[in-house]
Amino acid sequence: MQRDEKLFELTLETVLQRLNDLKLAVLSMIQKLELEYETINWPTFLDNFAIISSHLTGLTKILAKEQCPPLRNRTVLPLLVSMDRDDTLINITEGRVPVFSHDIVPDYLRTRPDPITEQKMLQNEQKAANLTNDAAMKQVTQYNKVVSHVLDMVSKAREEWEIESSSRTGIQQTSSMADTQLLVAAVGMGKGLKLTNYGPGPGMMVPPSIRAPSPMGGPAMSPGNVQQQLGKAPSAVKTNIKSANQVHPFSR
Repeated sequence: MQRDEKLFELTLETVLQRLNDLKLAVLSMIQKLELEYETINWPTFLDNFAIISSHLTGLTKILAKEQCPPLRNRTVLPLLVSMDRDDTLINITEGRVPVFSHDIVPDYLRTRPDPITEQKMLQNEQKAANLTNDAAMKQVTQYNKVVSHVLDMVSKAREEWEIESSSRTGIQQTSSMADTQLLVAAVGMGKGLKLTNYGPGPGMMVPPSIRAPSPMGGPAMSPGNVQQQLGKAPSAVKTNIKSANQVHPFSR
C-alpha cells in the first residue's frame, strides 16, 4: 500500500512538472502572438507549436506507462465549498479561481462529460453496435476509395508542382525597366503625352508650371489659348495690338 502511494506521489510530481512546462510553452506562444504578431514568421510559429506538441506527447507517455497508477480509479472530493474569497486558492490557481463555490465545483471536478455530449456519445455507440459487419465493410470500402482518390489528386498536384519548379531556370521577371522609365518620364515630365485641342473646361484651373506666356507679355495663358493664338494669322495679332492701344490711350 505504501509503495502504491509513493508511486502515485511520484507520478503526480512528474505530471505537474510536465503541466508547468506545457503552461509556460502556451504562455510563450500567446505572448508572441499578442506582442510580435507583426514580425513573427511561419517557421518561428511552427517551432513554438512543436514545443507544445512535444510536451503533450511526453505527458501522454507518462500517463500511459504501466508503472503509472490509473488516475481514473481515484476520486476527488471537495473538502470545503464556500462562497468566501480564498487567498490560498487564488495563489494556487494564479488568480483564475478566487472562490470555490457550488457553481465552480461541477466544472472543475467533473469526471464525466456534459449530459448533452454524453447523450450523443451513447447514440453513436448504439449505432455502431447495431451496425452489421457487411454494412461496416461497405462503409470502410467507400471511405478507403474516397481517401485513395484524394491521395491521388494530392500526389498528382505535387508531381506537377515539382516538375514545374525544377524546369524553371531562374526567377521569372515580372517587371520591365524600360517600361518603368517610360512611365516615370510620362508622369514626371509629360514625355510621350499628346496634347488635345480642347482647353480647360469652365471652372478648371491650370497650374502655373504648364502655363505658357502670352504674346503680349501679359499673364500666362493656358495650352488651349496658346494653340488658338498660334493658329491665328499675323493680321489678327496686329488688330489685337491696335485694339489694345485704343483701349488704353493714355498708356504712352
